[in-house]
Amino acid sequence: MNQPSLVLVPGLGCDERLWLPVAAHLPRGMQVTISLPHMDPAERSIEAMATRLLAGNPGHLVLCGASMGGIIAMEALRQAPDRIAGLVLCGTNARPESAEMRALRESAIEMFEAGDFEDLIRANVAMAFHADGAADPALVRTYLDMVLGAGGAQLARQNRAITERPDARLHLPQCTCPVLVLCGDSDQLTPPECAQEIADLVPHAQLQWVGRCGHMLTMEHPQAVGASIAHWLTRQYGVGETQ
Repeated sequence: MNQPSLVLVPGLGCDERLWLPVAAHLPRGMQVTISLPHMDPAERSIEAMATRLLAGNPGHLVLCGASMGGIIAMEALRQAPDRIAGLVLCGTNARPESAEMRALRESAIEMFEAGDFEDLIRANVAMAFHADGAADPALVRTYLDMVLGAGGAQLARQNRAITERPDARLHLPQCTCPVLVLCGDSDQLTPPECAQEIADLVPHAQLQWVGRCGHMLTMEHPQAVGASIAHWLTRQYGVGETQ
């Protein structure tokens, strides 16, 4: 197999700004791309987003997905296991939507479609970040600019896709590629039990916790996250530690 490409996939409402803080800490010797399949208005399901991700990134891939990006990455593994050379899953969830979360998300979708959602996103900061990150004005501003900038139509469509996401637990036990699972130890949106479940399902998966960290781990602790990914990639694929 030729050296795989490294593809970074952001989460719900997020763009390349979610992964850019990590980029300086990723290894030499790999082609690195940030892919935004969830931002295409034509793609209305996790399955379609994963298909677009695969079509837009030829060859063998190491997919690094954060939150919704991890859900898309796990679906890409189901669709094309022969093309996925590795997975890094950050703060994500293999389970289908629960009835409780479905009700909460449908209420939020109504607000997104009405264009009245800024207060909701601002209130979400305390859930998305560890208290350390939530107290950092620059970090919060970057987050708000990114998510509010996505707009109500994007947020509604992406939330609908998440609501109808497939149950990745059904195919993860058949995964044969290396998998690294990262999770903030204080993640309130995809709690540590979700990361532990993925690690338990995937044969030989490695699980690492990021201390004093919430859901937005690539923004909260980019150096630690980048170093963990770089070290894992070096061991798996023999690439250099940093850019």
